Amino acid sequence: MSNRVTAMTRRVSLTARSGRSLAGPRPGPLQYLLLIGLAVLFVYPIWWAISSSLKPPAEIIRDPLSFSPGSATLGNYRAMFHDVPIGTGFLNTVLVVAVKGAMTMFFCPLAGYAFAKYRFPGRNLLFGVLMLTLMLPTLVLIIPLLLEMSELGWVNTYQALILPGSIDAFSIFWMRQTIAAVPDELLDAGRVDGAGEFGIFVRIVMPVIRPGLAALGVLTAMNIYNDFVWPVVAVNDERHQTLQVVLSTLAQNVTGNRIGADFASVWGELLAAGSIAMLPVLALFVLLQRHFINGILAGSVKG
Repeated sequence: MSNRVTAMTRRVSLTARSGRSLAGPRPGPLQYLLLIGLAVLFVYPIWWAISSSLKPPAEIIRDPLSFSPGSATLGNYRAMFHDVPIGTGFLNTVLVVAVKGAMTMFFCPLAGYAFAKYRFPGRNLLFGVLMLTLMLPTLVLIIPLLLEMSELGWVNTYQALILPGSIDAFSIFWMRQTIAAVPDELLDAGRVDGAGEFGIFVRIVMPVIRPGLAALGVLTAMNIYNDFVWPVVAVNDERHQTLQVVLSTLAQNVTGNRIGADFASVWGELLAAGSIAMLPVLALFVLLQRHFINGILAGSVKG
């Protein structure tokens, strides 16, 4: 591909990432105070859960709102790892997020590219039917999907956790709207220089839609990580349970594995497990928040 097309791709990519200048008047002291108050309001529950998980069980019940660093202990975490197979659930979730997320991030941009840049008979009708599936509640699809998994012999397998929903209508719609903003002239220049259709997608379209891809990646990872309804239906053996399913049965596992477990001990282990499950999502968003926000804004700014 020529240097001219590469330079054009870089310019369009920078434009898509930056958009128009959103600079406005600087917020005043009252706005800063309001933002600080909202930040405290949203961060405090996270701080309370993590700090409470480090408290002795009796102190969680006796004085739930205070925290003394001198009394911090990892006893709740040690007991939780002993009583609950959270490690297995976490590894299963990582596997499902990695494989299912990779399928979503590969096939959905390709489908969005086809809907955005190709003209073929029935395109609008097919895209309309695809959009109609967004109106179907998840619960409506569970029974047909479960029957299909049963016929295929995939109940209690990783295939049942990964394949259904790996190519979803929302991701295709998101990619179609993002790729539609890529100038057709840029694609035509690539064709003139002898690039194949897949090469145009990889070397021209992908760099331009990088912010939208990053936003889709964050949303996809969070949705798969937090999914509970389908994993609890498709899998009923401990070996394939995801983290959210393990957390939902944590109280029963604690009381079943430890005779005489009291209410305070159960709460301590619940808070410890919840803190561990919360940290990967927080880390993902903190690391990719700039790309996520740019991807959200990229589709809302008209050039």
